[in-house]
Amino acid sequence: MVRLVARTQPIGVACPACATVSNRVHSWYARRLEDRPVGDRPVVIELTVRRLYCENSACTRRTFAEQVEGLTIRYGRRTPSSRRLLEAVAVALAGRAGARLAAALHIRVSRTTLLRAIMALPDPAWAVPKVLGVDDFATRRGHHYGTVLIDCETGQPLDLLTGRDAATLTGWLREHPEAEIICRDRAGSYADGARTGAPKAVQVADRSHLWQDFGTAVEASIRLHSTCLKTAAASPDGPTNDGDSVEATKAMSPIEARIRERHATIHALLAQGHGIREIARELHIGGNTVRRNARAAVPEQLLTGRHQPRPSQLDPYKPHLDKRSAEGHTKRRRPARVREV
Repeated sequence: MVRLVARTQPIGVACPACATVSNRVHSWYARRLEDRPVGDRPVVIELTVRRLYCENSACTRRTFAEQVEGLTIRYGRRTPSSRRLLEAVAVALAGRAGARLAAALHIRVSRTTLLRAIMALPDPAWAVPKVLGVDDFATRRGHHYGTVLIDCETGQPLDLLTGRDAATLTGWLREHPEAEIICRDRAGSYADGARTGAPKAVQVADRSHLWQDFGTAVEASIRLHSTCLKTAAASPDGPTNDGDSVEATKAMSPIEARIRERHATIHALLAQGHGIREIARELHIGGNTVRRNARAAVPEQLLTGRHQPRPSQLDPYKPHLDKRSAEGHTKRRRPARVREV
């Protein structure tokens, strides 16, 4: 370690509150400052500073500690040079990785200290770009959402807005009317906000959202014809028949079978002239569930990915397990054998 011992000079120092110069010493105390490493060794500065009386009787501060310009700040335990180094490490690597790199530089610091250094930095200056990107993000999925604004040409994040409604985006665009192109997803609230806040801007969709919408459409189409695909896979050489339909029914999961049965029941009641509330009371289900089933022309529209049967490691053993269950062997554990003496 490189240890530097220093002491301030006996000169007048201005009071930080009233700027009155004082040279009247109240007491002395030592400060320990960490500086940048030199020669692959950590550097520590042991500095003795003065606490002075304020000569202005009208000042609210009776005493104050002197600060060395370019070396100390109030309550600081590192020099400005060391702080700038840690800020650069924190911005590049953030918490844990930054702490590991700082240890290699002979600076002991925790990840939370690096995160506080990042939060203390001022926001970088930016100008409203020509191509503005608008998208939503979730602070808690399903509950709290916000809006992120980026520069699509450089990828630089510009601002974070609380909420993802049209009024939030409209207010921001009216304060920053320089955007010429707004790149957004297909959310209706963003469309209304962009149309109201920047009526002259051109609204476009980026490649990632186009691919996402295409994937959603393909998934919905495949889900609609999932039964046909299963039947075709079971009998690729001939048309479907009743036996294939029975096998497909047996292969479906209990959840899928329940969804199909409920869809058929609700549509049968609707055909008889029953209302939504009457069906909900009769089947003991929610009104929204009845409306969702009523809007779906086929049950495949109600089946999402989690309701589809997936391959399992137990598939080769299911016939044997079903046979054992039919024989009455329903317990998981085999009873202990009694040893004869």
